[in-house]
Amino acid sequence: MIKIFDVKDQRVNRAFVIESRNTSYAFAVNESGHLLHLYYGARLEFDENAIKARLGFSKYLAGNTISYSNEYSYLALEDTALELSTMGKGDIRESQVILTNIDGSNSNDFIYDSHELIEGYATNGYRHLKEMPEAHSSDSQLIVTLKDKQRNIYIEMIYNLFYETDCITRRIKIINKEESFIEVNRALSLNLDLEGEDLEMLNFTGAWIREMNRNFTKLSQNKLVNSSFTGTSSNRNNPLVILKKRDTTEFAGESYGFNLIYSGNHYSCAEKNAYGMARFVMGINPNNFNFRIEPEQVFESPEAVMTFAKNGLNSLSHNFHEFIREHVLRRTWAKKVRPVLLNSWEACYFNFNETKLVNMAKEAKKIGVELFVMDDGWFGNRNDDKSSLGDWDVNLTKLPNGVSGLCRKINDLGLDFGIWLEPEMINVDSNLYRSHPNWAVDIPGIEHSEGRNQRIINLTIEEVRDYLVARIFDLLSSANIKYVKWDMNRIFTDYYGFNLSNQGEFAHRYVLGLYDILGRIVEEFPDVLFEGCASGGNRFDLGILSYMSQIWASDNTDPWCRANIQTGYSYGYPMSVIAAHISASPNHQTLRQTLLETRFNVASFAMLGLELNLSDLKDEELEILKTEIEVYKSVRNLIFTGDYIRIKNGEETDFNNHVFEWICVSKERDRALAFTMQDKAVANQPNASLRLTGLDDNKLYHIYNMPAKYDIKHFGDLINAVSPIHIRPGSNIHKIISKFKKMDGEVEDFVLSGSFINNAPIKLHNNYAATGFDGDVRFYQDYASRIFFIEELKEKDDYDKEENA
Repeated sequence: MIKIFDVKDQRVNRAFVIESRNTSYAFAVNESGHLLHLYYGARLEFDENAIKARLGFSKYLAGNTISYSNEYSYLALEDTALELSTMGKGDIRESQVILTNIDGSNSNDFIYDSHELIEGYATNGYRHLKEMPEAHSSDSQLIVTLKDKQRNIYIEMIYNLFYETDCITRRIKIINKEESFIEVNRALSLNLDLEGEDLEMLNFTGAWIREMNRNFTKLSQNKLVNSSFTGTSSNRNNPLVILKKRDTTEFAGESYGFNLIYSGNHYSCAEKNAYGMARFVMGINPNNFNFRIEPEQVFESPEAVMTFAKNGLNSLSHNFHEFIREHVLRRTWAKKVRPVLLNSWEACYFNFNETKLVNMAKEAKKIGVELFVMDDGWFGNRNDDKSSLGDWDVNLTKLPNGVSGLCRKINDLGLDFGIWLEPEMINVDSNLYRSHPNWAVDIPGIEHSEGRNQRIINLTIEEVRDYLVARIFDLLSSANIKYVKWDMNRIFTDYYGFNLSNQGEFAHRYVLGLYDILGRIVEEFPDVLFEGCASGGNRFDLGILSYMSQIWASDNTDPWCRANIQTGYSYGYPMSVIAAHISASPNHQTLRQTLLETRFNVASFAMLGLELNLSDLKDEELEILKTEIEVYKSVRNLIFTGDYIRIKNGEETDFNNHVFEWICVSKERDRALAFTMQDKAVANQPNASLRLTGLDDNKLYHIYNMPAKYDIKHFGDLINAVSPIHIRPGSNIHKIISKFKKMDGEVEDFVLSGSFINNAPIKLHNNYAATGFDGDVRFYQDYASRIFFIEELKEKDDYDKEENA
């Protein structure tokens, strides 16, 4: 709920308190009319006395600070916790808003004007921002309007409460009621001032095929910036940012989380002032940004999301996960289980025809795949990445019966059909470029800097948007297409649109143009599953998730790399929006060899797909895949809706290797799936244990692993230690034995109380330690992993009956 009440105190006169299930957020109008931030943290009961207790008292200025005014000579904005920060008037910290006024100045002073409280905001609607997505179905909305003291410029501070998820969204609207235009140089979505003691920033950096690496940096008087200038939210710096106490762990301690519902250049900055107060700002990157607002016009910032948790980073992540599932994803796909798919890309790249694709689909159907996806190469003269982007006409040499003919054949096999698109891109070697060269983003007369042999289409042009929407409508209407992978394979460099008089608006207007296209398409085709992609995770953000219900997390499908990447995403995004594929070994990105078991185990903790040539696999491998897909189908709703908990995050162990451990627990706490993985085997490390959490202390559970059999070729010439005759590795007899004789893996089987599981590590079978191997020893080499099933037993007798059966 949102409470508003008057306060009888000379320092403030009106207070606002936003209360979610477990948090409180409070601010007030101070004596000078500024919005004074008071508190954000664990739920407290705020009344007039509590407000006064958060005010403090300052009769004299701190040395070398600026007195706000003669009337309020004791007030220094540099050392005041504010809800809105602007340039000038003594606040020398990061500004949330910077304008260029009619007289060319940049100083503004916004004070309280009015407020409006709307209960049940957007419960019956979906989108209220005119040109951008926003979270839907909030419980309440508070709008506090501020006015510049000297000018007819207004700012609406907009707060939306999402009570059950402990999330609050914030954005601003700048309204120009002057007689001439003003320029917006910076319009960030939120400003949060906090006590800065012992805080550190956690942000997520990377590059292509190595997204979402975690970075922890202590806050100081230096500015910590997390930003993107790629034209997208970027794989270099994801917009997700966390501020936490330095001693906060996954399971204990305070943390604040922030994200942005926006898909373009973003900017976040955390700093401490000279007096120990922390400030965090987030919004559109002001670099190369300038937006002109004409009289009676407005500028709206994208919506930022913030949340707080006092019980560790896992708790913070759960807030984000529920918020995204309940308030960001399109309702059609928010709670709809996703199909297991096979994507053609790594199986054949550009080299395919209809017969090859149909044969791939037949093999996929045999092992339980539900959706076949034709990736890049089906249109124009697209035989490599140098031509034809923009020419969305089917290549009849490859597909003589067209997309519709191929789709019918795939459907006749009992599979759904999906297709790859990259509508935002254009090749110079394309009919579209030859017809409309000015539709490409480049600067006339200047040599263009190419990326992946392609250029970006200018989505700020309405004609371009209408053209792309029409072409995509035609394609999706021509066949029974159930899935679209929407790709975007290069970043921006030279920002320019010939149609714009103010080039500082280009990057933002491009994003608005993208949202216009996506909004029209998903409204017309609500039942199509759209998967976002931008060379993997170069645009993994809440803006894209407002239209596309899952995103290809990375072009890297190596399971060890993916374990780290998926762990990074899990801090702010649920598993239900992360697409992950089982691929070939050696991996195409790292050349690392890994067991099929491990590739499945990692990918199964996301929305599962396959990306490999099934015809290259042995029959036994296909049988393994078939079993694994059956297993995944039995647990995918758990992965889709359950609470994901990080136990170990790849940290170095006492044995100098690194381990990941995760568990996903159902909301009812009646089942769970656990995962463990190491990077390298350690010699003579026999003891193994499994540490789990998140289960109901008062329930009884059956815990067991997924049994496996191992090829004797994994043991090399060690087979001669038990063979009566010498067997040369790689010989025909070695291959024959390998075909008919498999080594049994260990069987783990326990019946334990939830209390025991939550508090005591479970001892597992010993790892192989060079002193013998049989079915009671764990075959656990480099990049090995296991998954464990945890199921509630109503009575121990249920387990005994299963055993006797």
